[in-house]
Amino acid sequence: MIACIFVGLSIPGCRGFDPGPAKPPAEPVTGTLRVGTSGDYPPFSHWRSGDVEPVGFSVDVARAYATGRGRSVEWVRFRWPELTGDLERHRFDLVLSGVTVRADRSVAGRFSLPLTTSGAVALVEGSSDLRTPSDLERPGLQLAVNAGGHLERVARTLLAEARIHPVDRNENVLGHLGRSGIEAVMTDTLEAPIWRSKRPGLRVIGPLTRDRKAAWFPKASATEIRRFDDWLIRAEAEGLLADLRRTHGLPEARTADLPRALLAALDERLSLMTGVARAKRTLGAAVEDPTRERRVLDSASAAVRRAAVRNGIPAPQDGAIRRLYRAQIEAAKWIQRNWLDSRNPGAATANTAAQTSAQANLDESLRPALIFLGDRIATLIVRTTDDRLSNLVYEDIAAALTRHGLPEAHLHALHEALAGIATHDRSPPPSKSRRPSNAHDAEAGIPTS
Repeated sequence: MIACIFVGLSIPGCRGFDPGPAKPPAEPVTGTLRVGTSGDYPPFSHWRSGDVEPVGFSVDVARAYATGRGRSVEWVRFRWPELTGDLERHRFDLVLSGVTVRADRSVAGRFSLPLTTSGAVALVEGSSDLRTPSDLERPGLQLAVNAGGHLERVARTLLAEARIHPVDRNENVLGHLGRSGIEAVMTDTLEAPIWRSKRPGLRVIGPLTRDRKAAWFPKASATEIRRFDDWLIRAEAEGLLADLRRTHGLPEARTADLPRALLAALDERLSLMTGVARAKRTLGAAVEDPTRERRVLDSASAAVRRAAVRNGIPAPQDGAIRRLYRAQIEAAKWIQRNWLDSRNPGAATANTAAQTSAQANLDESLRPALIFLGDRIATLIVRTTDDRLSNLVYEDIAAALTRHGLPEAHLHALHEALAGIATHDRSPPPSKSRRPSNAHDAEAGIPTS
């Protein structure tokens, strides 16, 4: 059966285009914000022929953010198969075009807090005998999907027996349904109503995944990401994002609300654990590393204190913070072991070149991404008020982390740790931040990687 997968899929061997190291350009003197947009993905970005600018939810978000910062917007159009390479070459300052949060993208760039949610679906003719997700697993099924985007990866992962037909430009996919034996097309829950309005009578199968959408930034854009996240939190609190979602027919979920954003950050970080396990398998490294775990807990505690100073907010009690990060470490180790147990123990590659590559991936890609997410989690913990944390129930944690398949014991541990932060008095922020005493302090919240 097709499993419901949350947020993203990670396939061994699938890597974005690597153009080599690139330095981010200085912010233009004109204050122009270069925003990547596909123009072919309503309701996020639709660039109609003859129009000078695109329209859509992502477009409106970009305009509102730029206006708030006193900047103009330059729209930079991209093609989905080239998106990762374009981001790494700094063709734009950020991408706002309905980009799905996914583990490989969390490593290649840096996501903002989530903007909305969606899920992959298949569309078939009303007369089709395809009715359920399991019907889509039929060997030889022919399905068309946008080339190079998240949905092509979903299709190839979930529908291993199907014949996948990648179509250049998302706006052309629907036209392939019923042609040359194409029995189904893949889109998502947000675009499907638009396609069905163009071809009444189509049946929806799914959703097959549960995903989040966010703005995507180059890795070196830490300052811009913090500004954007701060703006998102305010826009969510003031109702601006709710108005934009309503205008464009998006789900009402307040994804940039602090408690939801915190759970999304926990989920995104756990999504990197499969990559960590893959690297450890190649290196012959153990999942369990007590010495490193102690350093992680010390670093997490320091990161939360620094976040408290930056925000002028009392920090949660140290013991409560350590219990939360301990629960994350244990969940991360379970995910790693679960992935390793599903592989043939004798199939691990141990040659020198493979080990060198795995170590570089761990040190230069995965760990920086984990550091970034650890810092985000620390900030969100500090900024989320105790009453908001105490309102989180077990079902919230289970839903946010569902794709990992964590046992109930780990979910309960995370829930109890979050509740524990809310039940302890907070410490007043110190007068100044303690600087990291060594490299390990910088690794705030990296679970045993």
